[in-house]
Amino acid sequence: MDEIDIPQYFVCPISLQIMKDPVTTATGITYDRDTIQQWISSSSSSAAAVVYCPVTKQPLSPGSEYLTPNHMLRRLIQAWCVANANNGVDRIPTPKSPLHRTSVIKLLRDINRNVLGSLKKLDELAGESVRNQQCMAEVGVAKAMILYVLRCFRSRGVEEAFRILQLTWRNSDENKNLVEDNLDFVGSVLWVLRSGDVGNSAKTHALMVLKSVIEIASSNLVANLELDFFEEIVKFLRRNCMQVDVIKAALHVLIQTCTTGRNRARIVEAGGVFAAVEVEIGGGGGGGTAEEKRISELVFCLLAELCSCADGRQEFLRHAGGIAVAAKRLLRVSPAVDDRAMYVFESIARFSATREVVAEMLRVGAVSKMCMVLQADCAAYLKKKARQILRLHSNAWTNSPCIQVYLLTMNPR
Repeated sequence: MDEIDIPQYFVCPISLQIMKDPVTTATGITYDRDTIQQWISSSSSSAAAVVYCPVTKQPLSPGSEYLTPNHMLRRLIQAWCVANANNGVDRIPTPKSPLHRTSVIKLLRDINRNVLGSLKKLDELAGESVRNQQCMAEVGVAKAMILYVLRCFRSRGVEEAFRILQLTWRNSDENKNLVEDNLDFVGSVLWVLRSGDVGNSAKTHALMVLKSVIEIASSNLVANLELDFFEEIVKFLRRNCMQVDVIKAALHVLIQTCTTGRNRARIVEAGGVFAAVEVEIGGGGGGGTAEEKRISELVFCLLAELCSCADGRQEFLRHAGGIAVAAKRLLRVSPAVDDRAMYVFESIARFSATREVVAEMLRVGAVSKMCMVLQADCAAYLKKKARQILRLHSNAWTNSPCIQVYLLTMNPR
């Protein structure tokens, strides 16, 4: 496959893969349908008010009706695939007919009469393509699934309901009004997460839905979350062999909900600090992949929030690898990690620096990393923080071979 010369106009500009269902936008650029619809959907759900064409940077209309099927190009691609079948090229099937709104509405009406059958069919349709997901979202499938979960979260079909809700979720005003203050819905998700009768797949989809809900939840809902909520989320971080998306979702939920002192204290009580450090020690940004770096950024964002309170700092220092892993990640992952790791060190150096802690910072390399920050090509404010931390305990660190005196005094206060 690598030796075959693929015509450039057969390749989608976004996915860089051979197009299966080429469509042309109003800007004149042809994309694979699923890829451009996913681009439009993700851009529409973000803070951006306008969706732009990835190639021309011109505004795009959000509706799928503005995507024109490029039948001639699709036939050329299919013919090329058939001609190169002996070289390992798979044939591109003819795309299915678009999903009609009436079919979705009929399935929603049939839920009361044939729950499992209707849910399985909706699940199958949502999994087929982004185009189907968009159609189902426009019809209001997400609202129907929210109401079903509220009413029947202990019944069979809950896994399909959460998967459909995850695939068709949009940050629309209708969905927001349904869940932003709805503690009952959060309670339904929590029951699924802790239930021994529900499979891991259903729990994963429930957690992904919870992440979307917490992102638009009101401050009143976030302020009324109880300790058992945080305990269940922390349990996901403690599990081994979890999917990267699950770890990221759990970290997102904890970060979004630790905006108040009460919630920070409850996350600490639930073991959030230990769990976050263990996630970082177990992988994090050490491998260098984009996903691992993103997990490290989320971990240190959470740790910085939790270390802003005394209990959080105490738990961080109680973990044998806390200071060491923060020192190791500093200047090795990304500017975001550098910022949050320096905040953690600053909080500890100012408010929790006992003699033992100061000695451990020196022993595990945190002090030498501060010296490296002073000499590294990084933001000026990080250098200023490092200099302040070094000066706070210069009496304890000056005589060490790990730190040179001139680094403490090279710039005036």
